[in-house]
Amino acid sequence: MAEHLRGHLAMLVFSLCIAGSFSLGSIVANRIDPVVLTAARFALAACLMGAAVLLTARFERRALSAPWRYLVLGGLFSVYFVLMFEGLKTARPVQAAAVFTLTPVITAGFAYLLLRQAMTRRMAAALAIGAAGATWVIFRADLGALMAFEVGGGEVIYFAGCIAHAIYTPMIRRLNRGEAPVVFTFGTLVAGAGLLCLYDWRAIVGTDWRSLPGIVWLTIGYLTLFATAASFWLVQYATLRLPSAKVMAYTYLVPSWVILWEIALGHGVPNAPVLLGVAATFGALWLLLDNEERA
Repeated sequence: MAEHLRGHLAMLVFSLCIAGSFSLGSIVANRIDPVVLTAARFALAACLMGAAVLLTARFERRALSAPWRYLVLGGLFSVYFVLMFEGLKTARPVQAAAVFTLTPVITAGFAYLLLRQAMTRRMAAALAIGAAGATWVIFRADLGALMAFEVGGGEVIYFAGCIAHAIYTPMIRRLNRGEAPVVFTFGTLVAGAGLLCLYDWRAIVGTDWRSLPGIVWLTIGYLTLFATAASFWLVQYATLRLPSAKVMAYTYLVPSWVILWEIALGHGVPNAPVLLGVAATFGALWLLLDNEERA
């Protein structure tokens, strides 16, 4: 399989893994501190990736050079995840997922600033359509709320986190010095966990871990395995094979996956006007990925 096709497959799996974190995250967001939750998932995911490094014997001495790179990447993703779960305290999962789909637009801007990756007209049109669809979903298909710019506080908080995510994607390519994705992911997770522990160690130590509800532990397990370790590796793997904006194009699939999650959890189906916005994000994904040589 060609390298760019492997990158696309990685991002398809990434979008599926990420979607579950919105539905599960909204359930537990008010039951555990976001910093504590993120620190736990980073620490556990770092153990998994560390084991993967040992089993694959992929560790290289050059990975130890310039360790500040891991602090930058770990810091960016720490900010993203903490603000995500802070936002999910009030934001609905589908609307939060729609906010996430604004990330490709922001990523494209940072990719140009950091990597000089320019957009074609086709890509710009796709990002514009995707952003329009996401905005329609965020405002719950309410034209009055859109005109008055009545956006929820949770969505605003999460949007700030998405900016950190958008910077993170091109920074991977900028800072990677040939390390294998599994090694680079391990360093990022260790750095992120360390930064969070330094930031709020009192809350982490003061958490009564044994009394946490089962759904919290289930969420931590899912986040650790699928939405942290796997997604970190998948993004880093794909970013080294695809343009940054195209990598983040797969975020357009996330609202659709979240809707399926919500249906499975018995939380109902969004109304038809909202689904029109989701359909627009599909159109954006198609424009970005169809006839790839022109994009």
